[in-house]
Amino acid sequence: VVPGSFEGRYLASVIAMRRGDFAAAAELLEPLLAEDDQPSLRFNLAWSRAMLGDKETALALLDERTVAEIAAAAMLRTQLLHEAARLEEALAFGRAALARHPDDAGLNAAMATLALDLEDPGLARACALKAGDHPEGLAAAGMLDLADGAIEAAHARFERSLAVRTHNPRAWIGRGLAGLMRQDNAQAAMDLDRGAQQFGRHLGSWIAAGWAHFIAGDAAAAQERFERALGIDPTFAETHGSLAVIDAVSGREQDARRKATTALRLDRDCFSAALAQALLSSGDPTRAREIIDRAMTTPLNEQGMTIASYMAGLSRPTVH
Repeated sequence: VVPGSFEGRYLASVIAMRRGDFAAAAELLEPLLAEDDQPSLRFNLAWSRAMLGDKETALALLDERTVAEIAAAAMLRTQLLHEAARLEEALAFGRAALARHPDDAGLNAAMATLALDLEDPGLARACALKAGDHPEGLAAAGMLDLADGAIEAAHARFERSLAVRTHNPRAWIGRGLAGLMRQDNAQAAMDLDRGAQQFGRHLGSWIAAGWAHFIAGDAAAAQERFERALGIDPTFAETHGSLAVIDAVSGREQDARRKATTALRLDRDCFSAALAQALLSSGDPTRAREIIDRAMTTPLNEQGMTIASYMAGLSRPTVH
């Protein structure tokens, strides 16, 4: 409920939000909130600030009264805490919010996504079920289907999720992973690229996209994506290991050994470095495709890692 004294300005802010002009919406909402501090204004301003990338301000606006009264505000706070990698805080807040808003699809979808990143499939499954056709909930459910080996069911969920919301990086990543498992490698590489682009600076997504291009037979495109990941953070072992694989299959053995050594120095369990070493030890670069194909489904290291599970792990936004 908005006081009649500034109803016109409030409606103008809502129109601006619906147009996607969040800067104009925030400019209208800030003086209104100063005049009358109420949850609807706080939530709309928080949403606008979040969409403008000012997520700390958005979090500060979502006070206890606002998240108690507005389920979507509770959803947004859960998402913002998750994005800030404050995972345990997000989990505790989200559980409390679910007690107040148990049937809200958006909040359940946000919690399903958080539970996936916290590796709690039970909670993720329960929340995804209650999220229904919410696009984020469908993407989370699709990831659970992938983990269960239900590839076609997963692909269908990702398709439904993307039909509702195209700016949906988890669904693009999920559809890409499902595509690889369906051996639709070229489309999978494009899907993973789109997910990586929407996530922006998430290392794992760029590396997963690189691997998809590599599996599709385009080593140059793979190297480009691995180098983009290297530019984001040069201390991530899997980036060096992935570049070592490219060097190994290209016959640049000295470069491959050096990069694999760097990767293992950063992380002695680096999967891609182990794969590079396997390629080098084979002594026959022409067998690279055979080794890669086998590594898609056969564990390559003591942790039981395959390329498929490796890429699924990389795609989680909280990796590294």
